[in-house]
Amino acid sequence: MKFHSLYSFFFRSITPLCGVVLLSLSACKSHSVSTRNEVQIWLTKGDESIKLQQQPSIGFTNNPGSSQNIEIDDQQKFQYIDGFGYTLTGGSVEVINRLSETKRKALLYELFGKKDQSISVSYIRLSVGASDLDGEVFSYDDLPEGQKDMSLQHFSLAKDKDLIAMLKEILAINPKIKFISAPWSAPVWMKDNGKSKGGSLKPEYYKVYADYFVKYIQGMKKEGVTIDAITPQNEPLHPGNNPSLYMTSDQQKDFIKNHLGPAFKSKGITTKIVVYDHNCNKPEYATNILSDPEAYQYVDGSAFHLYEGDISALSTVHNAYPDKNLYFTEQWTGSRSNFNEDLNWHTKNVIIGSMRNWSKIALEWNLANDPQYKPHTEGGCTECKGAITVSDKENFTRNVSYYIIAHASKFIPANSQRIASSQTDNLSTVAFRTPEGRTVLIVQNNNKTEETFSLKFNQKTAQVSLPGNAVATYIF
Repeated sequence: MKFHSLYSFFFRSITPLCGVVLLSLSACKSHSVSTRNEVQIWLTKGDESIKLQQQPSIGFTNNPGSSQNIEIDDQQKFQYIDGFGYTLTGGSVEVINRLSETKRKALLYELFGKKDQSISVSYIRLSVGASDLDGEVFSYDDLPEGQKDMSLQHFSLAKDKDLIAMLKEILAINPKIKFISAPWSAPVWMKDNGKSKGGSLKPEYYKVYADYFVKYIQGMKKEGVTIDAITPQNEPLHPGNNPSLYMTSDQQKDFIKNHLGPAFKSKGITTKIVVYDHNCNKPEYATNILSDPEAYQYVDGSAFHLYEGDISALSTVHNAYPDKNLYFTEQWTGSRSNFNEDLNWHTKNVIIGSMRNWSKIALEWNLANDPQYKPHTEGGCTECKGAITVSDKENFTRNVSYYIIAHASKFIPANSQRIASSQTDNLSTVAFRTPEGRTVLIVQNNNKTEETFSLKFNQKTAQVSLPGNAVATYIF
């Protein structure tokens, strides 16, 4: 996780953040299915007076409607969705495990289950070794200074034993959940500065580092955890975190085409390789790698964060390489921001924005931490707010990123497909068709005051009034 630069923090603080309305025309399996003429409503308001609560239903009619229109066209189809979720850091595991057994199990079922009280998270990001939101820095092959391990004889996942135990519990709740993994740093003996913070991977260790990824994927598989995708480096252009590693686009291209890709191929590993995994201001990082035919053959797609740049960068890469996938893998909520601002900005950019720009996933950052925003490494993020704050063994709080993701994950299961939806000056939208044949529309209201529009679908119209600073889910 990177810290905001002063520029990006200032940009975030002054961005106009208005009402968000999230409309879902789909229910998860546990909800009763409405008739085509009845529309169920779920609502979260930015003032926190209502959070993900079901509201009285409304109806579709054959009337043409007189207000502004939002039209859904399920004949225009786009990317399939892998899921919505968070990063399960080692720190998240640590604080969740502080809960009593009853509370801990209840929280895991609420996050990953399919029942009425669950939000059905379907995608998790993991760190390969420590992230900056672990209690300590570690890799899977740490050695005394001056030593090296070219055959990786000392490789061990032991530091992640608690994480792996929790992943097994999550898989028991949702066997179809998917995982993407990224390292924050290579083992320090492979780096040119010999430190966990900054530095670059020395070229003579490219092959052994590729073998390190192979061992990680094989080791997790042995534990029953299938890694669906990896990125070679989290935030490769941000060497100021602890841990971190600087990796240019040319370095990553060399590593993938000459080492990581061939290693996966020779070992029969089908885990996807996803490049970049950093901000939207540098789409050329990804396109440089994809422009190389040898690297291209090994790459599934590109991953992005949005601490700098514009979310349309994903479409820039898609338009250049439409056969490659896009992934939105991280966005933090911070200790200094408020519920209303984050609800609006993240729904518009992380949920609606990433999906309209071809992403297969939308992930918020850390799943859980304590009231002091710990654990974190020395030099790690001190202001990152988890979706859950665990205060003691019997109590936890659901924070804004819980609701940002829940309004998508609860109603848009994996393998849903994005379909066309129109937009207006004040209403940003994205729509989906679920595997069960239901339709989900997400709309953001850019006004602080109520907006009224006609929801049009299959020659029928529903008149919808959306509160300012609110997220609503409409289901039929």
